[in-house]
Amino acid sequence: MPLPTDLDQLSIATMRTLCIDAVQEANSGHPGTPMAMAPVAYTLWQRHLRFDPADPIWPNRDRFVLSMGHASTLLYSLLHLTGVKAVDAEYQRLDTPAVTLDDLRRFRQLDSRCPGHPEYHWTSGVETTTGPLGQGVATSVGMAIGAKWMAATCNRPDFALIDYDVYALAGDGCMMEGVSSEAASLAGHLGLGNLCWIYDNNRITIEGSTSLAFTEDVATRFIGYGWNVTRVGDANDMEMLSRAFTTFERTNDRPTLIIVDSHIGFGSPNKQDSHSAHGEPLGVEEVRLTKRAYGWPEDARFLVPEEVPRHFDAQFGARGAAARATWDARFGEYRAQYPELADQFERMQHRLLPDDWDRGLPVYPTDATGVSGRDASGAVLNLLARNVPWLLGGSADLTPSTKTRLTFDGAGDFSAQDRSGRNFHFGVREHAMGSILNGLSLSKLRAFGSQFLIFSDYSRPTLRLSALMELPVLYIYTHDSIGVGEDGPTHQPVEQLPSLRSIPGLHVFRPADANEVVAAWRVILPLRHEPVALILSRQALPTLDRTRYASADGVARGAYVLNTAPGGPPEVILMASGSEVALCVAAHERLRAEGIRTRVVSMPCWELFEAQDQAYRDAVLPPAVTARVSVEQASTFGWERYTGLTGRTIGMRTFGASAPLKELLTKFGFTVDAVVASAKEML
Repeated sequence: MPLPTDLDQLSIATMRTLCIDAVQEANSGHPGTPMAMAPVAYTLWQRHLRFDPADPIWPNRDRFVLSMGHASTLLYSLLHLTGVKAVDAEYQRLDTPAVTLDDLRRFRQLDSRCPGHPEYHWTSGVETTTGPLGQGVATSVGMAIGAKWMAATCNRPDFALIDYDVYALAGDGCMMEGVSSEAASLAGHLGLGNLCWIYDNNRITIEGSTSLAFTEDVATRFIGYGWNVTRVGDANDMEMLSRAFTTFERTNDRPTLIIVDSHIGFGSPNKQDSHSAHGEPLGVEEVRLTKRAYGWPEDARFLVPEEVPRHFDAQFGARGAAARATWDARFGEYRAQYPELADQFERMQHRLLPDDWDRGLPVYPTDATGVSGRDASGAVLNLLARNVPWLLGGSADLTPSTKTRLTFDGAGDFSAQDRSGRNFHFGVREHAMGSILNGLSLSKLRAFGSQFLIFSDYSRPTLRLSALMELPVLYIYTHDSIGVGEDGPTHQPVEQLPSLRSIPGLHVFRPADANEVVAAWRVILPLRHEPVALILSRQALPTLDRTRYASADGVARGAYVLNTAPGGPPEVILMASGSEVALCVAAHERLRAEGIRTRVVSMPCWELFEAQDQAYRDAVLPPAVTARVSVEQASTFGWERYTGLTGRTIGMRTFGASAPLKELLTKFGFTVDAVVASAKEML
């Protein structure tokens, strides 16, 4: 059977059949959406997307986000056919393909560059990890904001260093998820004219027709958000698609939604149910019939006609290479004219800090009254943000309470009118805030977001993706315990601390006093691949006397010995994080006065402590000392790894209550008397 002679149709058929073959070979995956959306993705990449396959991390490339990550073979086929090159972990471009034909043959198999859903860091050309529906489009909002901020900050007359666009391909599932609604609302408010969502309106999900649960007017909804909305009635109409993309490129004052009507698995002469088209391979016979409909050899597998890569290279590749070469030349001129700005820009791209980023960090004097964790952190954050011009962020409508507003001259507010502001107002949108922070971090900005610890549950999916992608996003959580007091159990976190500690790759810091807050920030800011949850108190914490107790520099090792009573090895170890460290210190002094040798250990970051060698961990917590007491105003879950099964854990075993703080501490056993009694019981 002769292949299609039209190069556009030949290329689209190649994309479709590669997707079909990859899913069939794996006997796992979703062939329908890649088949239907191949003409849309082809038109965008071949005619509009500005991207150099030889340099997939070129800073001014357009971003393409496949929000419906189950259609991953669509992206993998494009990365293969366009010849996108691989990049290593040190940002070095390699002369090897990002996706080989063998990777496609090994779709969803161990160590293939074609995992079941696109994974950032794993496959060059994948801009963000997608899979959980709605996350891709929400993250794209952060990317678009990042582009606007960098353009306002880095561009100079005659030097348009940053002016890229962000495209995201979404499906019905993405439109149903709440996170996309939150993000779209904010994107419309901010007038992000560099953002384009392409909605595959195929009217089908895993369970069947979308009419089962989704009948709203999406176009009207997005018009209400302040978006420009246009429609393409046939996903195969490349001229109408190109016209829609051109309309987006000419729209500068608002984001654009392109609604594309498609039929899942379009191209097969046979009617397919939602399972075979969406969630399962087509099957051998259906593959043959589908290829016949495409004018494709029925028995050919992973066939790539030589004309197709050449065709992509002549348009997509040539356009991207020319744009990147022009940009490189202009950046050389920019560096000569604005050397300081160029240095900052390059440091941003490699997640590096200015040489003097930590100058001026305070040392807090001993103070029995002390300062709250949130106040100390707010002061440190403002100092560091002056030193690191790309440190920026905001809160989910809680900045006055979380003390995360940047108050120095020039900090400003990011808005539709001022793109250079470094304070972001996410509104009461915790979930979307997390996605946007990921997008800002993917844009190489040092982003932070804040909220009350209890509401970390609202942003947990995006926090998990920060860890999965190894993005150094900083989550600042305040109101860290039952210390919230009268607000009651709905606002008092109990299970959140152990829950956050369970996320692989996330560093959770809960500092004990103002100097531990400073030390924590000193550890946090240079991190390049680890997200952080910084847990801070609302109430004042006594500032420890560091002439009597160990330096707060011990925070860098996750846990450290504050003090050990003299006279021999400790008889009992008291350990805690956050506000409860002061409680242990007071109990330590009383027990010492009674002749009981105690050791008090501050444990602000379990993850860092676990990363230390065994010798250090044993020096802090000697295995021979089994009498141990932990104290933390949170669920006791997890502390048994340090107390042992016979140790005592003073913590929360129920939800909290609404009452003044002192009454709560007594009710739930967070008193010096209770700690002393537990230590004596252990002996």
